[in-house]
Amino acid sequence: MQFVDTHCHLDDERYMEDLPQVLESASAKGVGACVIPAASPATLARAIEIAQAYGQVYFACGLHPCEIEYEGVDCAGLDSAVSLAPESSADYLAAVCAHNCARLERVFGHIGHEKCVAIGECGLDYYHFLKSVPKETQKQAQKEIFITQIKRAIELDLPLIVHIREASNDAYEILAKFPQARGILHCYNADEVLLKLHDRFYYGIGGVATFKNARRLLEVLPKIPLDRLVLETDAPYLTPHPFRGQRNSPEYIPLIATRVAEILGISQDTLAETSTKNARMIFGI
Repeated sequence: MQFVDTHCHLDDERYMEDLPQVLESASAKGVGACVIPAASPATLARAIEIAQAYGQVYFACGLHPCEIEYEGVDCAGLDSAVSLAPESSADYLAAVCAHNCARLERVFGHIGHEKCVAIGECGLDYYHFLKSVPKETQKQAQKEIFITQIKRAIELDLPLIVHIREASNDAYEILAKFPQARGILHCYNADEVLLKLHDRFYYGIGGVATFKNARRLLEVLPKIPLDRLVLETDAPYLTPHPFRGQRNSPEYIPLIATRVAEILGISQDTLAETSTKNARMIFGI
């Protein structure tokens, strides 16, 4: 029985001391491949280093919405009328987008690497906002940076790894405008509007499926076509039951698979075979 962990942050500092053991344990549990969504330019080099060192590890590159920079932006073009509150101005928004698009271009310089299989983690996050910048400014910046990554993924025929938190309607509206976009909706949040994208997106299911308070996800899960379902840990976060509170690891994919198979009323073998086929198809691995 083989699995693919489609989303695990092995570039996180919490794996610095024992990454070889983590991957060995995962392999022993049947996890034959892992994908690191290098969501931050700060960790991209580490993700590439890991992917180059381990044959079963791949990476994606992109800019997570929570990694957008708002400070240190060149605001020289702001006029005096908005100088007292530059963060609310259109010029400031344009400067933020230009600054972060330049960062993205440096990230995109690694897309040609043989182990790069997607663009992301990118998307919208309306849960984490900075207090120093108006929420609407942050929302607009997130949308622009997300769209930039969507366009590049379409241009290069690469899948997206999409992060959506408390922003399902806006994310759907954006993705609906780009019918060529495809990929994975990471940590699928059970919002049914996103099921309308099932013809070109897969749904990442992780440790949340094992939580006692995951009622909405358990209700929606059977509505996802089996050929559109992939498994993920989001390690080191969202550790499945009964290990909640501890560092997550790709070796816990079978725990997630057991619970998902139970909910769907299918065998774990069937889920493993189908989800692995789906993951290998979307990433081309």
